[in-house]
Amino acid sequence: MRSDEIKSGPSRAPARAMWKAVGLTDEALSRPLIGIANTWTEITPCNSHLRELAEQVKIGVRDAGGTPLEFNTIVVTDGIAMGSSGMRASLVSREVVADSIELVARGHLLDGVVAISGCDKTIPGTVMALARLNLPSLMLYGGSIAPGRFRGKDVTIQDVFEAVGAHAVGKMSDEDLYELEGAACPGAGACGGQFTANTMSVATAFLGISPMVGNEIPATDPRKPQVARRVGRRVMELLREGRTAREFLSREALRNAYASVSATAGSTNAVLHLLAIAHEAGSELTLADLDEIGARTPVLTDLKPGGRFTAPDMEAAGGMRLLASRLRELELVTDTPTVSGGSLFELAGAAAERAGQEVIRPAERPVKERGGLAILTGTLAPEGCVLKLAGHTKTHHEGPARVFDSEEAAFAAVQEGRIQPGDVIVIRYEGPRGGPGMREMLGVTAAVIGRGLGDSVALITDGRFSGATHGFMIGHIAPEAAAGGPIGLVQDGDRITIDLDSRTLDVAIPDAEPRVATLPESEFRVGALAKYARTVSSASRGAVTTAG
Repeated sequence: MRSDEIKSGPSRAPARAMWKAVGLTDEALSRPLIGIANTWTEITPCNSHLRELAEQVKIGVRDAGGTPLEFNTIVVTDGIAMGSSGMRASLVSREVVADSIELVARGHLLDGVVAISGCDKTIPGTVMALARLNLPSLMLYGGSIAPGRFRGKDVTIQDVFEAVGAHAVGKMSDEDLYELEGAACPGAGACGGQFTANTMSVATAFLGISPMVGNEIPATDPRKPQVARRVGRRVMELLREGRTAREFLSREALRNAYASVSATAGSTNAVLHLLAIAHEAGSELTLADLDEIGARTPVLTDLKPGGRFTAPDMEAAGGMRLLASRLRELELVTDTPTVSGGSLFELAGAAAERAGQEVIRPAERPVKERGGLAILTGTLAPEGCVLKLAGHTKTHHEGPARVFDSEEAAFAAVQEGRIQPGDVIVIRYEGPRGGPGMREMLGVTAAVIGRGLGDSVALITDGRFSGATHGFMIGHIAPEAAAGGPIGLVQDGDRITIDLDSRTLDVAIPDAEPRVATLPESEFRVGALAKYARTVSSASRGAVTTAG
């Protein structure tokens, strides 16, 4: 066992003495040591139930002959931090989650790892760590929250963000907004639409590093504890079989994962996260690969934010196995191994569709013919950017730039009625380096939707978007303004053209007009955000902080 180096022989008596102080017996120390990397916190409903789930995983590990050792890592919750300066910490937390799991597992020479994730950044962060460690391991997602009920209809946190914009223009009263905020999130679990958490849950299941059936069961469903025990037993089977994480993180599996993102009109954040996972796993994946997959993959699910249903609805309709079956029928995925034991096609073959369901469309009758995301390049984005297609039918927009050097300035302009139909809102210096931390712009985009401008205004940024964002929105513009990208040269009134058919994002700047970008002085000179700004790569490479 790998752990023998740290626990066996006379020289390791001090280590054993310390383990015995926390209750481990000689018999427990003779077994494989399995890390249970938890992301539990009482700050957010996405992860608040994971302590109980970890107990079930540990039961499974013990039953299968291992010794579980639980440890925790951090969480920064997008839904709470959104629209504030705290949002700068969100993407940075992905790296800290990965680093901390890696360091604990390396520092104690663990034999295997089960990582338990909940909200957005904990999902890719845990998988990035598993890729680095390359141990027998898997990740379990804590599951989706149930939808809330507001005046006879299902609601999610997306509805609350958009209600803020509606409230600002008098379409919703103080009392209505207060009632909605009390109803939208009824308990534990990650945000219920096909936002970033559920997008990455689906992606990691198709990637094969996370159990498909386990992930899609909602957070508070009584079946979830049984799934967690099974995961504990499964990591011991992987250990005995000698199967490690990178076996499941191949280029083919990454392509399958992105096909699932496209087919579910998932979050733009999946682009960043899959590029980062590929980087850590040593697998080849580029923005060009992702656009090629997205261009031929139809949207097959009618999920929020652009559609009608939530993740629990999808699970009840037939779930990820039914989606896999549809994608196999269209020859858009290849057969790859999964930590569940069966291959992707074997899971697809076990699909059971609920009669009359409307969540997952037949292959011949998709929601949209083209996937939910597109990669554009052009004079404004030489390295690329991501256009979200869900929730609108536009393929072209041309209009004058309305330029802001922060999310707060743009949000104020929207709320004060200074944005007009046809405008292109430009938010810059919000990229990985410039933010620092690449904040999500849900406050702004939701305000645009709430004010009824969603069909007439475009928004572009070197920052990113929440998975709850919909409308004609472009993020991840690279190079970012803080790295000398051309978005830093744009001025109010410049004509910006977005064209989906040609996959271009361009700006018209007069040749005779020399311009120099002025980089705003950062308030972050020391600490984690300053260190992140010095080390982070371009969004076009996944905004990673580790060398290739």
